Amino acid sequence: MDFFGIGFGEVVLVLIVALIIWGPRRIPEIARTLGKTVRVLRQAANDFTSQVTRELDIEGKDKPERKTPPAQGGETTGISQPTTQEDKTEK
Repeated sequence: MDFFGIGFGEVVLVLIVALIIWGPRRIPEIARTLGKTVRVLRQAANDFTSQVTRELDIEGKDKPERKTPPAQGGETTGISQPTTQEDKTEK
């Protein structure tokens, strides 16, 4: 079992240490609070992601698609073009 990148033995060890530190009465309360916090953080992350996605979709629809002109010459494509008569005859 792999739980957040740690194995079963490590999870059991953490639970035992938590039981020793806080006791059996506080563990359910701590787990409940931790669960609520994780739920709120997940919801906030999902809301943020959906808002950014919506904004990007709206921005993409508002702007016309730019077409790039075809590359001219060898400088922009990385392909060297013969420039002298000797270079032309070699090719």
